[in-house]
Amino acid sequence: HAEIVSFTDAIAADEMELISGVAETLVHLAERHSVWLVTKGNESEQRGKLQRSKLAHHFDGVEVLAEKNAAAYSALVERHGWNLNTTWMIGNSPKSDVNPSLAAGLRAVFIPHPHTWVMEEAQLSMQPDGERLIELKNFTELAQLF
Repeated sequence: HAEIVSFTDAIAADEMELISGVAETLVHLAERHSVWLVTKGNESEQRGKLQRSKLAHHFDGVEVLAEKNAAAYSALVERHGWNLNTTWMIGNSPKSDVNPSLAAGLRAVFIPHPHTWVMEEAQLSMQPDGERLIELKNFTELAQLF
């Protein structure tokens, strides 16, 4: 047990390795928009990751959910008064970022990542003429759109 705890403690203390361009792109987005982090998992672990990333100051708010599904996104929209026509979920998981946010009426940007956890893989929900779904190659492309 002590050895397992030492592994988890070491992981929790590790410095975050950011994807190239993420910090600069967040600066751009935060200057122009209200930017929220919506993630799932253990609250203290997720908030600890955010603090270690040194990106927390770019976000207007943080929501750590038990599960990211359509009902959870709908609840966020209602609680925060987000406009369905102007609120975008940006993520790398069709299963918990893109498809449920689209089902809740939001718009979504899908940015595939080669190291997305296999349990997060799913087919993308199809949207007419890309009106509500945009697919990008990397995070830095967001600066050109938003």
